[in-house]
Amino acid sequence: MPSTHDSPAAASRPPRSVVVVGAGLAGAQTATALRTHGFDGRLTVLGEEGLPPYDRPPLSKELLSRTDPLWLRDDLGVDLDELTDEVRLADPATAVGPGPTVTTRSGETLAPDAVVLACGSRPVLPPGWEADVLHTAADADRLRRDLRPGCRLVIVGAGWIGAEIAGVAAGAGVDVTVVEADEAPLARQLGREVGDHLAPWYAAAGVRLRVGSRAAAVRRDGVTLASGEEVPADVVLVAVGARPATVWLRETFPETVFDPTGGLLVDAGGAVPGVDGVWAVGDVASRPHPELGVVPGGHWSAALHDPDATARAMLGLPVEPPHAPYVFSRQLGHDLALFGLPEGAPAAWRGTPGDGPWAAFWTDPHPEAGASTHDAAVRAVLLVDSPKEVGAVRRAMNRPGPLRLDLERAADPAVKLRTAVVT
Repeated sequence: MPSTHDSPAAASRPPRSVVVVGAGLAGAQTATALRTHGFDGRLTVLGEEGLPPYDRPPLSKELLSRTDPLWLRDDLGVDLDELTDEVRLADPATAVGPGPTVTTRSGETLAPDAVVLACGSRPVLPPGWEADVLHTAADADRLRRDLRPGCRLVIVGAGWIGAEIAGVAAGAGVDVTVVEADEAPLARQLGREVGDHLAPWYAAAGVRLRVGSRAAAVRRDGVTLASGEEVPADVVLVAVGARPATVWLRETFPETVFDPTGGLLVDAGGAVPGVDGVWAVGDVASRPHPELGVVPGGHWSAALHDPDATARAMLGLPVEPPHAPYVFSRQLGHDLALFGLPEGAPAAWRGTPGDGPWAAFWTDPHPEAGASTHDAAVRAVLLVDSPKEVGAVRRAMNRPGPLRLDLERAADPAVKLRTAVVT
């Protein structure tokens, strides 16, 4: 039997009416999970974009090859019209108050028994910067319209989205320059040592990468670097991260429920402590993990899997252990799969970066006394160009207890990773 986690809100009487705020992946999965686990009350979903639920990762990975969104109705079989009593795809919530109550942009106030916040994130665009961002289907449409062979695209930020768009655009004949304030791509997410191994991918894909180049001013016709250098452009895309879309909640929610990024600190079932009747899933929820500690939202896996735990908790059912964070990226001719939360420098490597598939392993930064490389608690795994290993690592990261590896065996490319798991 799988282990379970109790949610403080799970023991309360199950709701008879629920409003889900957000019509993206997390919101759609919440509606699905509620119905799957027996909720037969009134279910309302509020969206913002005026579109049915779609998956966001293809917006960057397939920007120029997929002209229509990947509808969740077709991809996952999620049809909000069938699942809900009411869907308002262009009437987002503007306030959540005690009761709980939900006020919508049209001015109506709803009074459900429970509210699930699945309102996602917002791309970061510093004050005074004027440029494109990529977060919605409308953003993708605009970029597809403007990116033409030979045009000059400057991307500010060499993170996940910046790298994906750089590779796609360069492959279509766009002149691409990426400026990155850090000293390596993805240094904030994976660390400088790993990022240094990703840098050569840019030149190989025909992209100019400028690391250690902080943008001081950003306009639609170019970027001024902190050094004073001007980088002219026909299109400028800012890809410096995203933040939970929770600013609008600060007027009614206590400050103690927000983490430093603006995420909502929820319990194992997704309930927001101290805010009766309110739950959160996906990008807006920072949820506890038994091995990794508090895991911020923003991972695709959270939007996919966490709604099931929240629906269970809302209905008084046992809550299963959470999935480890998972990020998949296709960038500059390479595939990356990241499991867990990297911290510090990798403790071990598999293969040789730059020479075929490779991997990096991060261990617990505070190992137990007597820990050895033959039985190490692994906090994160990065797989590069290793699609055959993804399934085994995903299963190992999501089993009960920490993933323990014999790092010496795991570092040998001739050894299948699943055989390096210490049981």
